[in-house]
Amino acid sequence: MKRFAAAAIALALSLTPAAAADELTVLLDWFVNPDHAPLVIAKEGGFFKKHGLEVELIEPADPNAPPKLVAAKQGDIAVTYQPNLYLQIQEGLPLKRIGGVVDTPLNCLVVLDGGPVKSIADLKGKKVGYSISGFEDALLGMMLEDAGLKASDVEMVNVNFALTQALMSKQVDAVIGAFRNFELTQIRIAGGKGLAFFPEEHGVPLYDELIYVAHSDAVSDEKTKRFLNAVQEATIHILNHPDDSWKLFIKAYPKLDDELNQSAWKDTLPRFSKTPAALDRVRYDSFGDFMLERGLIKTKPELDTYTAEVR
Repeated sequence: MKRFAAAAIALALSLTPAAAADELTVLLDWFVNPDHAPLVIAKEGGFFKKHGLEVELIEPADPNAPPKLVAAKQGDIAVTYQPNLYLQIQEGLPLKRIGGVVDTPLNCLVVLDGGPVKSIADLKGKKVGYSISGFEDALLGMMLEDAGLKASDVEMVNVNFALTQALMSKQVDAVIGAFRNFELTQIRIAGGKGLAFFPEEHGVPLYDELIYVAHSDAVSDEKTKRFLNAVQEATIHILNHPDDSWKLFIKAYPKLDDELNQSAWKDTLPRFSKTPAALDRVRYDSFGDFMLERGLIKTKPELDTYTAEVR
């Protein structure tokens, strides 16, 4: 009888449908690239599935749209930039930072190695190319001040998103807004060599380049916690198994299997947040001071109004 009962229970369990996974939509900041490795590996490596999630990764038609869509509850989570979050909060968007993706700056000032500019001080009277005004101006301004210069000592040139081309063609003497894990490799592939100056070494407080944000109403949702747990496990897997993870990444996105992305993969790995849900309150508060002092925001928001520690 006991054997019969056990067999009946086993049969019943086998006939019970598996619980449906909770759906989650993640809006990216840009086209898929190695910056998004934790998300891609969490999806392709089964980490989201392990935590009962079915996650859709969406590339934006407009890179500025994802946080706004999440604020309007037309997406669950957006990948954005820490500096942008202060601006989004100033606009009144109901968003909170729930986790980190890349927990160091990627943005930097780049010149051609071997050229006339060997230090930031050498930029006096020179042209600096940029893509987006605002934050990049503030970064450069702080770095110039750290070198004893003023913003008026350089000529700013809008080169749109052609940073590498503008620098290589010597249209400008330097570019601000170059990502150290991409543009430096682009310059090398084009036959040059870049020299980078890092904002965090020249007066700019440390900040997270990429973060996850969710609607303020959703930060306590159990799905949010499971999402961050899955991303953390995927990140650790990437760090422990970088080659296998790369194979999984390009299997999902074969068009990215080229020299630029292979190099970006290696350069980005050490910069991923190993504990995405962790929040360095001192760092975030300090960067809020920087945004205020540089005139990028009118008032500094209270930390708890735009961040959440998901536990």
